[in-house]
Amino acid sequence: MNKKDLKRFGERLLEEKSRILNHSEHVIDAEMTLSPDDLPDEVDLASSELNQSMTLRLRDRERSLLQKIETALAKIESGTFGICDSCEEPIEIKRLEARPVATLCIQCKEAEERDEKIYA
Repeated sequence: MNKKDLKRFGERLLEEKSRILNHSEHVIDAEMTLSPDDLPDEVDLASSELNQSMTLRLRDRERSLLQKIETALAKIESGTFGICDSCEEPIEIKRLEARPVATLCIQCKEAEERDEKIYA
């Protein structure tokens, strides 16, 4: 992979990281506060708790994505970005464009998913 591609992927990863962090600040302020005074009955309380649960689930997914972004940025710095963790072959550019945090090539990812399906 050439330096131009590495720079492009690095910028894209940093933009995504910034977007997640900025969005997370707004979510915490707006959606994570429960006021018992605003919830007069059980249905309102249940609805609010469901919304809070969904927000926490989404935040957990964002946290996981942030970890993957940090790993990808570290790989760019170390010169191993775009190399499959399993077979150590280059990951196709199209795959990285679709999922810049990918750590496995298509063949290894498909094999991993087949194994997960068999053992699940």
